Formats: sequence, structure tokens, C-alpha cells
Amino acid sequence: MTKRKSILLISYYWPPCGGVAIFRPLMMAKHLQKMGWDVTVYTAKDAFYPSYDHEVEIPYGIKILRGKIWEPYRIFKTFAGRKKEDSANPVYVRDKKFSWKDQLAIWIRGNLFIPDARRFWIEPSIKRLCRHLEHSPVDAIISTGPPHSSNMIGLGVSQKCNLPLLVDFQDPWTQVDYYKMLKISGWADKQHKKMEQRLFEGASAITIASPSWAKDLEEIGAKNVTPLLLGYEEAEFEGLKKEKEKFRIVHAGILGYDRAPITLVDVLADLCKANKDFQSSLEVVFAGVVDVGLQEYIIHRGIVDKVDFTGNVTKKEALQYNMNAAIQLLPLNKADNVKGRIPGKLYENLRSGNPILCLGPKDSDVGNIIESCHAGVTVDYDDAEKIKSFIIEKFHQWKEGHEKEIDPLVRSFDVAKQMEKLSTLLNQIC
Repeated sequence: MTKRKSILLISYYWPPCGGVAIFRPLMMAKHLQKMGWDVTVYTAKDAFYPSYDHEVEIPYGIKILRGKIWEPYRIFKTFAGRKKEDSANPVYVRDKKFSWKDQLAIWIRGNLFIPDARRFWIEPSIKRLCRHLEHSPVDAIISTGPPHSSNMIGLGVSQKCNLPLLVDFQDPWTQVDYYKMLKISGWADKQHKKMEQRLFEGASAITIASPSWAKDLEEIGAKNVTPLLLGYEEAEFEGLKKEKEKFRIVHAGILGYDRAPITLVDVLADLCKANKDFQSSLEVVFAGVVDVGLQEYIIHRGIVDKVDFTGNVTKKEALQYNMNAAIQLLPLNKADNVKGRIPGKLYENLRSGNPILCLGPKDSDVGNIIESCHAGVTVDYDDAEKIKSFIIEKFHQWKEGHEKEIDPLVRSFDVAKQMEKLSTLLNQIC
């Protein structure tokens, strides 16, 4: 009988964390186990997650190790006078107006906490895992980040225990869109890039969430980079039914100030004034934290009564919102590396079968996927005419009860197919 191979998967994000960040490590663990790997997951104990989802199930048979972690976020919230429910990550989304304390916290985050605010988790985790592997050996290590402290833990354990390491990037490190927002000094920038290069050199293989980002990594020295798309989990759509009593435009997830769809709000406000039927039918759902500036603009344009700010929701609730949408909104970050950013929600949007309105460059990886799947349109943020035309077209189709069949190409984004690629890479480095 062939001996089952075993892996150690290192990920800061893990249930009960909510949001899209846990989906990738969770699917890695679940599908690798199905493919014959014994999986041990190392994650943080009592971590300070941005949201929680206690409905997420951990596959049976996966061993979980949790290491104590100290994080500065509680100190930041106390210092900044933030409430318990406020965001601890003002870089990504302004849930309130920036204060000088927020600005100082951002500077500290980028210049003193290198690679990130979980840096104090790295050395204790390396020591603990090396002790654990003495009596519970594995064949390979996967680390996934951000936070890239997870990847630095993987590098340290790999070097001390002489094990092959596959480094997975959900987002890049120094090339990520919010890197420039961290107010990083020249000295700190050198430290970040030095660590990043150490990671490239120590990895036996590297995976990243989009084809464009794979090319970007190779341009700064990474080798053996393979695009590993996120995909969707078919089982999560079982039992979901579509309900279309309202013309719903839905966005599920964080909506930061670098993705605020101002022109879309203008278009909707104008359509509501011009068409009473449209006004009475419209419902906009923002399921997640929404930038305060966008909220204020919606009030200013007089359509706040048409908008449902639900706050954070569970994964299942988010998928149901997608299923009920007449249009699914997918705004891409306004950033230099936007062409390679593929939000995890794209695959769920595709699988729901409902039209997608993507705001961003048409020649991006997302734009190419949407076009190839005949799943919607990708338009510039400020192209009011195309946005209006698409909304009117879908409104008429909604009125007529039109239902579009899912393009067969969408099935290729089933996460199981992507995880087969991961298993092949692991076999190669073992």
C-alpha cells in the first residue's frame, strides 16, 4: 500500500474568521485531503479577525494546531478611540473619517511592523512547529499570505527542518495595491523587499492568485511561479434558490474608498428621477463594510432609501444575495496592479449565473474572464453612458423574467480543478 503523503499548511486566516480570506486555505486543506494528503493546519489562537463566521465547517480529519499570537489592534483601537465594531484596518476601508491617530497608526504599521502587524507571531511559531515536526513529520510545507508573517513562518520552518516549501500569495507583497498607502519610508521599503527576496529564494515553488501577478512576481526575481486561481465551491450553492421580486444590484464584501462607484450612484439617482417604475423596483444591497465617503455621497444624491447597508454577513448569506441579484457589482481596486487582481467573489458571481457589472480596465484578468464566459461587462468607473445602458438593458430583461444559462466555461473555475494543480506541484517538490 502506498504511504499517504502529509503536508503542513500555515495560514493566519482560518475559521472562525469570516470573509473571503479563509476560502483559499480552507479549500487547499479540504481538497488536498480528498486527493490523499494528510493535512495539518497551523493557525493563530484567539486572533483579532476583522469579521467572524461561526457557520463555516472545517472538514473532518484535518488536524488543527493553534499558536498564541499577540496583535497590536486592540491597542490601536483604544488609542484611536474606535469602537469595538469599527475596522482596525483604516488602510483598506474608511469606516469613519481619518484622524491624525489613524494616519499615525498607518505609518507605524508600514514602518515598524515588518512584514506586518503579526510579526511577533513568527519566531514563537517557528520554534513550536519545529518541535512538533520532530514527532509528527511531514513531506512538505505550504504557507499562504498575506499576512506575510505566515509565509515567513513557513520559510523559517522549511530551512530549520530541511523541508520543501510552497509559498502561496493570495495578494502580492511589495507589489500589492495598498503597499503605497502604508507611508513606508526608504529604510522600511528595503526591509520589506529584503524579506520578500529571501522568501523567493527559499521557496521550492510559488503560487499566486492571477496570471498577471505571476508575471509581475517573476519581474522582481521570483522563479517557479504558477497561477493558482481561487475558484468557487460547488457544494456551497446547493439549496440556494433565486428570488427576483426586486431589481437588486448587489455587492458582497468590503467596499473601500479605492473602489467607490461614484458614477454608478449618479446613474442610479438619475434613473430614479426619470423613471418611476425603475425607482419603485430598485434595491441596492451592500453586504459588508462600506467606505464612509461613499455612504455620504449616496445620502447626498438622495437614494439612501434605496440602499440596504447590511454590514458583515456570513458566506452563505453573501451567496444568497448573489443568487437574488439582477446585477452583481464587481468594482476593481483603482491601483497600479489592478490588471492582475481577481477578487475571490468573481468566481461566485460567475457561478450564480446573474449578470456582472465590473468597474475597471477591460483588459484586466477579470475583464478577460467575464468576456470569455459571456457573464457581463467591464467598463471604466466614469463611463456613465455604458453603465446606464447596461443597467437599462438588464432592467428590461428582469421585467420580462429573462434567465440566462450559465456558460459552460464557468465550470472550469470549480475550485477542485485548481486544487488538482496544487497537488501536482506538491508532488513535484516532494
